[in-house]
Formats: sequence, C-alpha cells, structure tokens
Amino acid sequence: MKNLINQILRGIVIGVANIIPGVSGGTMMVSMGVYDTLIHCITHLFKEFKKSILTLLPYAAGMLIGILAFASVIHWGLENHPLPTNALFIGLILGGLGPLLKKIEKKKINAAAVIAFVLLFALIIWMGLQNRDSIQNADTIEMNVGQMLIMVVLGVIASGTMIIPGVSGSLVLMLLGYYKAVTGALKTLASGLVHFDFSVMGQPVLMLLPFLIGIVLGIFGVAKAIEWLTSKYPTATYCGVLGLVAASPISLLIQTDMTGVNFVTVLISLAMLAIGFASAYLLDKGSRQ
Repeated sequence: MKNLINQILRGIVIGVANIIPGVSGGTMMVSMGVYDTLIHCITHLFKEFKKSILTLLPYAAGMLIGILAFASVIHWGLENHPLPTNALFIGLILGGLGPLLKKIEKKKINAAAVIAFVLLFALIIWMGLQNRDSIQNADTIEMNVGQMLIMVVLGVIASGTMIIPGVSGSLVLMLLGYYKAVTGALKTLASGLVHFDFSVMGQPVLMLLPFLIGIVLGIFGVAKAIEWLTSKYPTATYCGVLGLVAASPISLLIQTDMTGVNFVTVLISLAMLAIGFASAYLLDKGSRQ
C-alpha cells in the first residue's frame, strides 16, 4: 500500500509538470527515479501486459489527478506568485538528479556524449528564451473534422515532449497556439465533473478525445525510440538527457516574471525550493525501499 501511494504521488507531480509551460513531465519522471521503468512498461505493454499495466496504472491515475485537480491551482500560482511556484519545481528537478547521475558516473564520457549534452542543453535554453515574451493563444477553438485531425497530430507531438526529459509539452502547445484552448478545456471538464454539470462537458470532450488518441499513439513511438537509443548509445543518450534536465531550472528562471520580487519573496522561494528538493529526494528514497 505504501508503495502504491508513493507511485500515485509521483504520478501527480508528473501530471502537474505536464501542464506548466517550461516544465517537462519527462524531467519529473527522471527526478522521481522512474523514467526507465515507465519507458520499459510502455514499450513492453503487450509482451508483459499484466506487469506493465499494474505498474503504469498508479502513475496514470496520479497524472490524471494532478492534471484535473491542480491545473487551476498551478495557473493561479504562476499568475500571482511565479517565483515561489517555479522554485518548487526547480527544487523537484534538482532533488531528483541523483538517479540520472548514477547512470553515467562510471561511464567513459566520449565526444558524442559531450556534444549531446551541449546541444540539448542549448535547445532547452533556446526554448525558454522563446517563451520569455508572452505568446498569444486563442482561448477557444471551433471544432470540426479538420480540427479534430489537427488535435490528433498535436497529441502525437505533445506526447513526445511529455516523455522526453527537459522538453515541455505545454511550451510546445503554447508555441503552436493551442495551449490556452487545451488547458481551458481541461478546466471546464474538471469543473463539470466536480459539479456534475454534464451540459458543459460536450465541447471539452470533443477537443480532448482526439488529442488523447494522438497522445497514446505518440507515446509508444517515442518510447520505442528512447529505448533503442539507451540500448545502442547509453552514454551519449543519458548525457543528452542530463543536458535537457540540467538546463530546465535555468529555462524556468529565464521565463519567470520577476516583477515585484522582494526579500520576503526570495525567502519564500528558497523555502519552496527546499520543499521541492526534499520531496523529490524522499519520493526517490521511498521508491527504493
């Protein structure tokens, strides 16, 4: 039971990360120490069906809880207290670097590994700079057959960014102009479920269902590619992942609105950083017990 609760809690953190521009669900998987396990379960879903399903379900449940329950809270935090909110996620990222560093600590670092680290580190910093200025997104989208197909394609793209560490699926959606529409649909759906108001759920379901189909299709393809890379080029792959993860805190700080920051805000932010760091450490420790 303790392990099940631990898995659901980690799933909640991963789910919340996926709805924040600049934060990567894949990074949180690495920070929670479950990245390789989840990738293996996804790519071996049909070969090891029972084992994979029993492993994936708690994380999937946690992710769903995180997305539906915390979307409004996180958006409120980013809108009203951006530095402390982002400090929490920076702490989560830094607190979970241990398992990733262990993957490469005894490996021989070659030129390919260094290049992978530098290029992917630079990619995340570049994406953070792109998101620093406000990007306008439509709040709603008129759904039709063509738009549903677009949502499937967006789901495929978003799924890849969700499980590639360091690459923010929400940021990609923002750059493509669909972030507000998708998160707005999630908020409406969550509100309808809480208040049992099924009349408002039609439009969100119409948008999110094809998006979900695209996510499912994309996850398998990207997970297969990552598994192949880690088996054929493990050192370069993990160094590349380290570059993605290490750049994420810097990218978050680049995007953070520092307006009105004072001494008290900095103290609160440091406290949130410590809480995030300790949470990631304890969740990883709990997974190894």
